[in-house]
Amino acid sequence: MIAIIGGGKMGEALLAGLLATGHDPADLLVTEPHGPRADDLRAKYGITVVPAAEAAQRAGTLILAIKPQDMVDLLDNLAAELRPGPLVISIAAGITTSLLEKHLGAGIAVVRAMPNTPALVGEGMTAIAGGVHTTVDQLDHAEALLRAVGDVVRVPERHMDTVTALSGSGPAYFYFIAETMIEAGVAMGMTRSTAHRLVTRTISGAATMLDSSGEHPVVLREAVTSPGGTTAAAVRELERHGVRTAFTDAIEAARDRSRELSEG
Repeated sequence: MIAIIGGGKMGEALLAGLLATGHDPADLLVTEPHGPRADDLRAKYGITVVPAAEAAQRAGTLILAIKPQDMVDLLDNLAAELRPGPLVISIAAGITTSLLEKHLGAGIAVVRAMPNTPALVGEGMTAIAGGVHTTVDQLDHAEALLRAVGDVVRVPERHMDTVTALSGSGPAYFYFIAETMIEAGVAMGMTRSTAHRLVTRTISGAATMLDSSGEHPVVLREAVTSPGGTTAAAVRELERHGVRTAFTDAIEAARDRSRELSEG
């Protein structure tokens, strides 16, 4: 039995992904305290909605999909209810395996996961790290579950703040670029709908090429950049304005903020 604690957007994405990959609704529990939201999930997916204590008693795997600021209270409430030998997976930003272990009790296997919002459309990127008591088989199980909403990579936990900065916050960087490009097209007289279509397909196509070709980004960029051409002129302006440095500084700032949140 798998229980998802939290029926928000990410919790629902995981629920939908698990069902789409063959999990039986009868083997899934959801905890969602907001009545109308719980009714929606029950009606849409045919799953059982139960209190968190009951989920802990019945499920062998719990996925904690709640806000970081609510995590400690939840962990303390779950600790006395967990069935023997559970696996607890947290997808809350900044929640360390040591914090999970401290509040759940001795010997509990935990996994810290950092997904991103493209999980909502089945194209997520999630990094996972196991706790002190987590076995390879349990990490395999966590990875298999989270693959329901995209790709998964395992990293040492010391890299999770960098993961947050790169892939957790990463979609926002691309939305920022897309917004800027679309507005530039509009400023040059193009309709917003046409600019949006051009930019969206360009970004998704470039991402597909980067993913499928196996080439370094520099190689792909140079293939577009003819000497003395339009792309060369654009890249020269980006370099003149220090965009590369600005991006590096932004990613470092996100990493540092993630560290602050992890340390409480």
